[in-house]
Amino acid sequence: MGICLSNQIKAENPSDTGTGLMGICLSNQIKAENPSDTGTGVSSKIVSRDGTEMSNSSGKVSSASIPQTPKSEGEILQSSNLKSFTFSELKTATRNFRPDSVVGEGGFGSVFKGWVDEQSLAASKPGTGMVIAVKKLNQEGWQGHKEWLAEINYLGQLHHPNLVKLIGYCLEDDHRLLVYEFMPKGSMENHLFRRGSYFQPLSWSLRMKVALGAARGLAFLHSNEPKVIYRDFKTSNILLDSNYNAKLSDFGLARDGPTGDKSYVSTRVMGTYGYAAPEYLSTGHLTAKSDVYSFGVVLLEILSGKKAIDKNRPTGEHNLVEWAKPYLTNKRRIFRVLDGRLEGQYSLGRAMKAVNLAVQCLCMEPKLRPTMDEVVTTLEQLQDQKDQQLNRQSHSNVGPRSCRSSAEEDPGATGYPRPSSSPLYA
Repeated sequence: MGICLSNQIKAENPSDTGTGLMGICLSNQIKAENPSDTGTGVSSKIVSRDGTEMSNSSGKVSSASIPQTPKSEGEILQSSNLKSFTFSELKTATRNFRPDSVVGEGGFGSVFKGWVDEQSLAASKPGTGMVIAVKKLNQEGWQGHKEWLAEINYLGQLHHPNLVKLIGYCLEDDHRLLVYEFMPKGSMENHLFRRGSYFQPLSWSLRMKVALGAARGLAFLHSNEPKVIYRDFKTSNILLDSNYNAKLSDFGLARDGPTGDKSYVSTRVMGTYGYAAPEYLSTGHLTAKSDVYSFGVVLLEILSGKKAIDKNRPTGEHNLVEWAKPYLTNKRRIFRVLDGRLEGQYSLGRAMKAVNLAVQCLCMEPKLRPTMDEVVTTLEQLQDQKDQQLNRQSHSNVGPRSCRSSAEEDPGATGYPRPSSSPLYA
């Protein structure tokens, strides 16, 4: 098994017709390769950069249901309902891909800011028309092309307020580009973990707003027939518009959910170290509950202001979930986990409800994790009073589970630099 010097979990097989991580493995990712793998399981051991072994270890919006992922490029492009841009048009829109137009980059390549006419989508002068983000893939690597197609396959047919809007694509010679709506506030990752005058700490209410928006995006994906499993939910894939509305981006790893009498999809293990569900790592069995676990990790990041994996923290604190779990079951100890910059912005009751939700999502037994619809219901109750009145729905709150925190709940409620690993932009 090959080991990539980074923190992303990834397995490649040139004959694999599924989707994979965009481009080469660069940032916080680890990688497992086995050319003979048939996709029905995973190798017995995955090793991270530091040698740690992981042994076998709702607001629905109508949309066309997604068919089983088409096998041919032609089928995907034909059914996408997206604009096909020429390379020349995108060169003009981005001022010839000038370096000062770069707003983000990652293993897939760079993302450029550009402008097009709002009606015709023809390239317009900088500062006029509609702002767009143009993702330009590196010109090598079959894996990147498969993910480029997967992005078109899903975002070309799925439409929801909490999914980033894909406007079009370019496939010309060796050039592969994707054109998105521009998200001016960048990624949640930057707002949580970057320090500096541009990124001020997000308030409790904004963090809960972002968590709810992201949860609604996942709930929408899980509601389709067949279900879509996102498979790479993390803070760098949550983008924010000018009003801090959250939208999920980067669908290169998304997969159709199980069909018929199947309860899971068998797949090579792909995702980001620290976010992937333990049962998925150990078996390769992918379900919607795999996304729920990843949401629990992200919610913990939102509450703590700490990264899921951070080797700069003291020994024993590198893995956020492992470090935080002992403190999440006692309301007197949860303050060791909660972001100190949020002090005075929430009541103990709200904090405990949010912490309990994270504990449920992180339950080791997948069946005991809530559904994303249940997660949405709970998060709606944690919004500001004004938002609660707008969002309250009739279905009941998430009931007690064996994976709930044992802490007592208080019903009271008061209370752009370039990203390191974001798939789009900062």
